[in-house]
Amino acid sequence: MTAFNDESGTGTGDALRRALGVDRRRFLSTCTAAVATAAIAAPVFGASPALADDHGRGHGHNHDHGHGGDALVPPGKRGIILYTVRDATGRDPLASDLPSGFREVFKQLSRFGYRQVEFAGYSQHANAPGGADLGTVKGAKLLRSWLDDYGLRAQGNHGFIPSSWPLTTADLDTFKQHLEIANILGMDHMGTGGDPTGSSYRADWDVAADKWNALGAIARREGIKLYTHNHDAAYGFLLDGGPLDDQGRPTRSSGIRKLEYFLKVTDPKSVWLEMDIFWAHVAQYKFHTYTAHDGSTRRNVFDPAALVARQNKRYPLFHAKDGTVNTTNGQGYDMVAFGTGVIDYRTFFSRVGERNYHNPMVEQDNAPSSTDPGQSLRYAKIGYDNLAALRRKRP
Repeated sequence: MTAFNDESGTGTGDALRRALGVDRRRFLSTCTAAVATAAIAAPVFGASPALADDHGRGHGHNHDHGHGGDALVPPGKRGIILYTVRDATGRDPLASDLPSGFREVFKQLSRFGYRQVEFAGYSQHANAPGGADLGTVKGAKLLRSWLDDYGLRAQGNHGFIPSSWPLTTADLDTFKQHLEIANILGMDHMGTGGDPTGSSYRADWDVAADKWNALGAIARREGIKLYTHNHDAAYGFLLDGGPLDDQGRPTRSSGIRKLEYFLKVTDPKSVWLEMDIFWAHVAQYKFHTYTAHDGSTRRNVFDPAALVARQNKRYPLFHAKDGTVNTTNGQGYDMVAFGTGVIDYRTFFSRVGERNYHNPMVEQDNAPSSTDPGQSLRYAKIGYDNLAALRRKRP
């Protein structure tokens, strides 16, 4: 078992175990369980992920062992959204020996091998260096210094997108301030964790497109790509025809999905998307039939990788999140640590290609634990190792 060795090749061993806040027996059992889970999981929609193939697992920063050309996600593109370890950034450093606050979390993530991070806001514990709110020009400069210290690059943030339309002066000023912060941090992208609209109606998506085209043009002038991050609902079918309801709204669909329409009516030079691959697979499970304009029921199974392949440059960012099968919760999956589930990432990344363009961010919404304070960082480590282990299929 070599997955928890550091970049020096001497092994993280006790140092990593102490940093993650577990005793030796629990540390070893966690490692063993993670590998066992990945080995026995069987996918519901594709072939086995085959994460630990003939190249084996990595060692800290040198995960490629001379096979970097086969890595589906190059070392410099391996990232994590800080929402995964939000309990660690929000932890009181005066009350714990575990990594606490942005600076210590950056240090730990860098040791794991990550080279990119995506922010989910700029708040941390008030007792951490820099104070509670780093969402200012001064705070951004401090964050940038820590990122540089630990060899990390910020690639995005789930931050402020004005809800008003047309824009108010106050919202526009706040939006521009966030663009300034993004530039200080060295980001290529800035976005949101929400859909452009929660509606199913084409008219509302047209309004959303106007808003995002305008905001995207502002961001573009500042050198930033504006992106929207989407969950399963945005891949449902657009209501755009058929009989109208009593409020004059369409009740049936042409079969185009909401985000497919959004891609069509937004400017490809100003509006970008971040696919959460887990939620895209939930959409595959949930949204596979629709009522056509003529009243017939038609089948159309969503293929997340095919959508990305058709619109490759529109998807600079991914959330790499895994799941195990659960057909009783209405979603088809339960979230688990990346690489320990059944979503076939080897095939997904192989099909979408452009591996030097896309930026996958490991995410696990339920990584923090109220009873196990070291869990989210352990899962971040497991996620990195499994992302690094993905290899292209050989002929």
